[in-house]
Formats: sequence, structure tokens, C-alpha cells
Amino acid sequence: MSFRRHFFTTLLVAAALAAPGVQAQGWPAKPVSLVVPYPPGGSADILARAVGQKLGERLGQVVVVENKAGAGTAIGAKAVAGSAADGYTLLLGTVSSQAINPAMTKVGYDALKDFVAVSPVAAIPFVLVAHPGVAANNIRDVIAMAKASPGKVAYASAGPGTSNHLAGELLASSAKVNLLHVPYKGSAPALNDVLAGHVPLMFDLLATSLPMLQAGKLKALAVTSRERSPLLPNVPTARESGLPDYEVTAWFGVFAPAGTPPPVVAKLHAEITAVLQAPDMQRRLHELGASVETGSTDEYGRYVHDEADKWAAVVRKAGLAP
Repeated sequence: MSFRRHFFTTLLVAAALAAPGVQAQGWPAKPVSLVVPYPPGGSADILARAVGQKLGERLGQVVVVENKAGAGTAIGAKAVAGSAADGYTLLLGTVSSQAINPAMTKVGYDALKDFVAVSPVAAIPFVLVAHPGVAANNIRDVIAMAKASPGKVAYASAGPGTSNHLAGELLASSAKVNLLHVPYKGSAPALNDVLAGHVPLMFDLLATSLPMLQAGKLKALAVTSRERSPLLPNVPTARESGLPDYEVTAWFGVFAPAGTPPPVVAKLHAEITAVLQAPDMQRRLHELGASVETGSTDEYGRYVHDEADKWAAVVRKAGLAP
């Protein structure tokens, strides 16, 4: 009897040692990889490197930023989804990787089931910009023009299914108007044609358009965030302009493979939050036109689910679903 009692006690101890909470006590014991599903140099890459450096200092381990671009963020996201759920491989997920692309095409992963949302990081609003020669001075003017000339008011985008394309589709459905989408192979050529007056409008990231707005080469009609941007304090939001449910941001957050031990997720969330609260990090994000985003893991998970539902509905209504 004593042997059997000792045997079962040994099993219980072994099970406890194997439990995620106990295993997580030594985490991290080696470098952590933060996968960015974009090429180097863009907003996502800059954010990842800024946050990764400070996060590594707090964790006592190097956070290695790995750029795995391609297939509209699917390559990098799929790589993380298939990684070991041990906290050593993370994803800097975005609205594209976690909400838009999965609604548009087969990406090889389930954006909601294959990941756990660890922490929000930042959000960059779009701004509806117009060539200075365009008669519209605000989003109400654009809606009025579109109602007067259905299907003739054009806006440029970086291509079908991109965030700035769907920002236009969301405007069309919210205002019940028909806009003309003019896709390009990237944001740069699209913005160049707006600057040249070939296309009147574009939803562009605030950080990209800001120099042209400040130089008077473009005019801002509305920002797409919930609140006004401190970089454009005199430009109203779309919500203020008569579209109470309109909100579009390029958001960024940290995700881990589903099944990552909760204590590891909790530690990551706490350390990322501390990094984002530092004044120097907030200044850095402000320079990028980004706002710091915070919230619990549960809140962030719900937000990501809501965003996935919202963009799936926009994609279906626009006839873009696969």
C-alpha cells in the first residue's frame, strides 16, 4: 500500500512539474523571436524593433526581430501559428494578418483559433486626403458628391483588399454611396497620382501623408480614428462628420501560438505594457503618428474578434470574399 501511495505521489509531482505554470517559471531561458510579416523599413518593422529592444531589456533575453514578408502577411503569420507554443516565437500581428486577409483569401491559418492575443501595441489612423484642387473640404462634401454622381467619385488604394481600399468600402457602405475604387500596386504610386491630381482622394496612413499635408500639397478631409489625432488637431474624425460607427486604424499587437502557457502570456503582457508606458517609447510612437494601445489580454482578444467580424462583413458586402 505504501509503495502504491508513493507511486501515485510521484505521478502527481511529475504532473505538477510538467504543468504550464511551473514550466513558465524559468521563461525566458533563451532569445525570443518576434516575427514581422512585412519587409524591413515599414511601420510594422520600426514598431517591432523599438518595442523588441526594450522588451528584451526587461526580459533579460534578446528579442530577435525576424522579417517574414509575403502573401499579404500570410507567410509570417502562418509560420508563427505553426510554431511551438512555448513563448519563444511571437507575431507582431496587424489588422491585415488577423482580420482582413483571412476574410479575403485562404491564408493557411485560423487567425482567431491559432493564436492567443497577448497585448495591443499601437494604432496608426488613416486620413482621407484630397488633391488641393478637389472641391470637397470634408467627408460630408465627399458623400454629397458621391450621391450626386454615383460611381464617379474615385479614390486610390494600394491594391484590392488593402486597408486603404477597405476604408473606402466601409465609407461607401456606411454612407450608402457608390465610390469608384482605383487600385495601384502599392501605396506610393497611389499617393503619387493623388498628388498629381489624377485621382482625387485616398485613405492614407497619417504618418505617410503628414509631410505633404504640412507642405500644402494635400488637404485632410477626415481622420479615421475614434478620436482626433494630436498631429492634426483641427481635422475632424469621420465619426464627428456624421458616420458614428466609422473607425479604421492600422493596428498592431503581439500574438502567440494558441496553447502558450497562460503565465507566459501574462508575463509578456505585463512587460509589453510596461515598455509602452515609458515616456521615451510614447515619444517614439508619437513620431510615427501612432497612438499607444493598452488593455488586458481578454479585452484585446475580444477586440480582435470584433475586428475580424467587421472586416469580414465589409469584404462580403464589397463582393471580395473568395
